[in-house]
Amino acid sequence: MDLPSHPATVSPTWLAPVLSGIIMCMIVYKLTGFVSSFCFQEYGKLSKAKKIEWNNRGFSTVHALIVASASFYLLLLSSLFKEDSQDELIVNRNSDFSNSLLGFSIGYFLSDLAMIIWYLPALGGLEYVLHHGLSMYSIILALYSGQAQIYILMVLFTESTTPFVNLRWYLDVAGQKSSFLYVCNGVLLFLGWLVARIILFIIFFTHMFIHFDQVKKIFPLGFYSILTVPPTLSVMNVIWFWKIAKGLIKTLSKAKQHNK
Repeated sequence: MDLPSHPATVSPTWLAPVLSGIIMCMIVYKLTGFVSSFCFQEYGKLSKAKKIEWNNRGFSTVHALIVASASFYLLLLSSLFKEDSQDELIVNRNSDFSNSLLGFSIGYFLSDLAMIIWYLPALGGLEYVLHHGLSMYSIILALYSGQAQIYILMVLFTESTTPFVNLRWYLDVAGQKSSFLYVCNGVLLFLGWLVARIILFIIFFTHMFIHFDQVKKIFPLGFYSILTVPPTLSVMNVIWFWKIAKGLIKTLSKAKQHNK
């Protein structure tokens, strides 16, 4: 395997964020079940399998909010990836904060993937196994090498759509598919997916093209991975976007008929 001869971040310190990500998932999973049993009457009526998925979506929502916010800060608000902020190539830039964030996400993906495989296919099919596997693979390479973290953070920002996906599922399970909130959430999911998983990937590939002289300097395994993994994820995003669009059209049609 072609790994960098002098990796930038070979340090056990990033193992702590990985552990924190796993612990977060365990705590939020338990808290989601505890709080839901008191706050939502529908929760008590769910089957065991549905309760497991309900709690699982709790920690996936928390992870999404954390990594999307942190990625937004690192990409746009901090000076880490600003063109002229430092002499280091953009593809080689990283920080303690970005390393910790990537480690935290590995902890989440490990936890979620373990549950998906254990309860397969109740929490998602093989496409989710592929998505999580590719995500962890890419994050681990970026964390180990210290390279291409700007692109990993762009992909992590796409998790900003997860809360809308989960809210749609919660409302569906609670029998609220005809509610105004369900319709609004569907519109926001469509728009959010369009921005975070379609347009952002166009920006992603455009940035790679403009900075391809730097991209070529990424270590061989990382270079070939960045040419193959993001396109695979983008195809999956387009397929899911098509399903979301069809679902939104169906929801809006039902809402229009209901209001007549």
